[in-house]
Amino acid sequence: MVAGRLESPDIALEGVTVGYGDRVVLSGVTTVLPGGKVSVILGGSGSGKSTLLRNIIGLVPIKGGRIVLGGRDMEHISPEERLDTRRRMGVLFQDGALLGSLRLGENIALPLREHTELTNSLIEEVVRMKLKLVGLADFMDYFPSELSGGMRKRAGLARAMALDPAVLLCDEPTSGLDPITAADMDQLILELRATFEMTIVVVTHDLESLYAIADHVVVLSAGNMLFEGPLDELTACQDPFIRQFLA
Repeated sequence: MVAGRLESPDIALEGVTVGYGDRVVLSGVTTVLPGGKVSVILGGSGSGKSTLLRNIIGLVPIKGGRIVLGGRDMEHISPEERLDTRRRMGVLFQDGALLGSLRLGENIALPLREHTELTNSLIEEVVRMKLKLVGLADFMDYFPSELSGGMRKRAGLARAMALDPAVLLCDEPTSGLDPITAADMDQLILELRATFEMTIVVVTHDLESLYAIADHVVVLSAGNMLFEGPLDELTACQDPFIRQFLA
């Protein structure tokens, strides 16, 4: 492994309120995203699901409540502990967020060069391993513009995995993909969970992905959390909005 890691930590949200400036996007979110499982944050456009993900990552400060990751209160830890925790979090952004001026291998190597003291030869070896993991071993020297949308998503996932994270956060991993490619992405996420025993959080509005990968589900609507719990309890829920959404 490239770095020490937390052991598949729970992510506890305790009365979390989030927003921008004076605007509150979500309020009173309380749930535990279980360690070693796939949690899906579900909701329509504008429901606040991506905002909540940014708060978990630490890109946006919360307005109230607590986020506790592996026993660490993210608002009350030292800068060193916060940096250490973030190094153990891999993030797949919605568009892959690859740098167009760098080849694929160079994109994957970025976190390794930034956060480790590995030699160039070892970094290249790790990059090849991560690209092989997502089925892109033969595309190391390609630029992002030369790849399909699904390949760029998988490349973004390889970069998210570069530091062997304990937590993987994915923002709309199947958006913009055809059904077959989306199903392949879902299967890849399940394989990563089984192989690395990570805590995985996926933000989506894709019902096919929900049924394929979710262990735990959080449903957001109109600034509130409507549901949190296992997938089988969600499918039995009689809340009118949830019934309409799932239909």
